[in-house]
Amino acid sequence: MVKPIVLCADSTCDLGAELIERYNVQISPMHVHLGDVMYADGVDITPDDIYAVYREKKMLPTTSATNMEEYKDFVTPFIEAGNDVLYISLGSGISTTYNSARLAAEETPGMYVINSGNLSTGMGLVVIAAAERIAAGLPIEQIVEEVNALTKRVEASFVLDTLEFLHKGGRCSTIAALGANMLKLKPCIEVDNEDSKMTVGKKYRGALEKALTEYVADRLKDRTDIDTTRIFITHSGISQERIDLVKSCVEQYQQFDEILITRAGCTISAHCGPNTLGILFVRK
Repeated sequence: MVKPIVLCADSTCDLGAELIERYNVQISPMHVHLGDVMYADGVDITPDDIYAVYREKKMLPTTSATNMEEYKDFVTPFIEAGNDVLYISLGSGISTTYNSARLAAEETPGMYVINSGNLSTGMGLVVIAAAERIAAGLPIEQIVEEVNALTKRVEASFVLDTLEFLHKGGRCSTIAALGANMLKLKPCIEVDNEDSKMTVGKKYRGALEKALTEYVADRLKDRTDIDTTRIFITHSGISQERIDLVKSCVEQYQQFDEILITRAGCTISAHCGPNTLGILFVRK
């Protein structure tokens, strides 16, 4: 007998409440540590909470992965209710979550794990692809095969307004941060599809609005290899005017069936800071 499939994912997929409900995704929150207190990402702490603490105390949180036992505890009720579980994890080059989920699956019959190879709504695109196949009634083995292949076609990138948060979090040297700020550089952070690690791409010069318009053009203009079903505009807290600017630029270069605008959760926000924005989509 074919079992129903419950779709689960790490909170770092950044889909937001509306899309989580639309695609019936069960979310496992990542751990966010602020001082001596551990919070659940998106449950009892938000990016705005992080920014407020940073403004007041110059303190940034750290994040930690869900461990194997926590994954087993999370999926077991779904399996005991007679379902299979398809779990989409944060990219293995970014976090140990995939390895922990994989180990949990080895001890939990009925649990299947996909390494999204990505983060934020790059991961969210993988979650949606799985949800659509579940809704179509495909067997779980076929879904795993097809979605694993799709992970290599997700294009995820973000433009940072400032290196302050990366610097304070120990991911950027003082010299690099100072130089970028003095030159008004806005670096583009990209996810490498081969190893799911983050790399630095083009560095845009000038005001953020100028950087964002150039960034969208670089990503979308004159391209014929883009799946125009949907695109995400995902940000870490930015003005509506800048969101509207990016949306109009997207519409100028490509005609997507759906433009989805979401706000990133605590993981992206803690590392990149406010005014970070990316466009994320799938290649053909």
